[in-house]
Amino acid sequence: MSFSLIQKYNVPGPRYTSYPTVPYWEDTSFSRDKWIDSLKRSFIESNQKEGISIYIHLPFCESLCTFCGCHKRITKRHEVESPYIDALLKEWDLYCALFEEKPVIKEIHLGGGTPTFFSPAHLTKLIEGLKAKAVIADEYEFSFEGHPNNTTKEHLSTLYNLGFRRVSFGVQDYNPEVQKAIHREQSFHNVAKVTLWAKELGYTSISHDIIYGLPFQKLEHVIDTIEKTKSLSPDRLAFYSYAHVPWIKGNGQRGFNDEDVPKDDVKRQLYEKGKELLLKNEYIEIGMDHFSLKSDSLYRAMNTGHIHRNFMGYTSSKTQVMIGLGVSSISDSWYAFAQNEKDIETYYNLLEQGIIPVVKGHILNEEDLIIRKHILNLMCSLETDLEGDLNKIDFNPVLEELKELETDELIQIKDYKIKITKKGRAFVRNVCMALDLRLQKNKPQRQLFSMTI
Repeated sequence: MSFSLIQKYNVPGPRYTSYPTVPYWEDTSFSRDKWIDSLKRSFIESNQKEGISIYIHLPFCESLCTFCGCHKRITKRHEVESPYIDALLKEWDLYCALFEEKPVIKEIHLGGGTPTFFSPAHLTKLIEGLKAKAVIADEYEFSFEGHPNNTTKEHLSTLYNLGFRRVSFGVQDYNPEVQKAIHREQSFHNVAKVTLWAKELGYTSISHDIIYGLPFQKLEHVIDTIEKTKSLSPDRLAFYSYAHVPWIKGNGQRGFNDEDVPKDDVKRQLYEKGKELLLKNEYIEIGMDHFSLKSDSLYRAMNTGHIHRNFMGYTSSKTQVMIGLGVSSISDSWYAFAQNEKDIETYYNLLEQGIIPVVKGHILNEEDLIIRKHILNLMCSLETDLEGDLNKIDFNPVLEELKELETDELIQIKDYKIKITKKGRAFVRNVCMALDLRLQKNKPQRQLFSMTI
């Protein structure tokens, strides 16, 4: 890839797990009551038709990984498990009380933090508690994130018996120097062990997360990591760019110096080589940063046009309603976003008062809904057609903003249809930024986002 293009387009930009992005939420016009009203409306529209998704944030970790940008609490005290599970079920009870019929659960995802910090018994209590007040959709998908160092065969077996068929293991990189820098020291043996256990038990979608651009990471490290990954044949892969945002995450990303982090053309070379090896080994590129075998549900969803992107990343089916449970979780009613309290003690206090613990959010207006649709199209299908919305939004400034990307052959524009080229796949975030009207109208005076390349 041209170094000049990387220099030109490697700017801070959102990852677009939502639109508007969190820094552009209008908190002043948001309220808990407005959120509840939007959720009730969306639930009525969609529950029987497509069901709902549930994201559950399990924030505890026994040690701090310095690459991580997630909300977490570091502790080795496992007595924190029981009150947190009770709080999650209390929150679920508060949501279920809003609805006039049982929720139909289409998706559950356990994220973190470290979901496998929790014992199989506590995870069983959680999932059975959710199911007790709901109906499970015919074609459901339950998934969780497992830490290779503490995921036991009992974890995998228990969650399999509860209906989980997807598991994602955080690999990041196998090089010892890189692992030491990011405080995530785990052996290939541990990853192989949990992957083979999952295959043996019958999990149908096993994913590995790999990160490029980590401190001290070199080309040979990425090659070695992907060669080792190939030997285990996970069904899908997330190949993420490390988001170096120490000004946001504080000491969590200060376990090394800025100059230790690969940048610009060096970082992009890591990605290009990794991508080359993945494609060579029959992984298909899906959207942005994701790859899967043709046998995986994510590939099938891409081919049938059912792929979706939300705060859980890419998913193989769409639900209009996503309820986030747990500290810092974000919920999505399609018409509004709402984020939970981040402090665990305050979260508990709100639940004790019978209050749904959302503390910030955004109510989408008509323009937001239109732009959200087109950004989703670009992120999932790499193309969108603006023509049907010309009577509502003047897209001429957007097309003007996109001219340079078209000149550089990163996109094709015909009439009002935008299509990202093969050459332009690395610049999806840049294309979406041109459509991000809130960003264009109010460009930040300080760096809010990680670099796009």
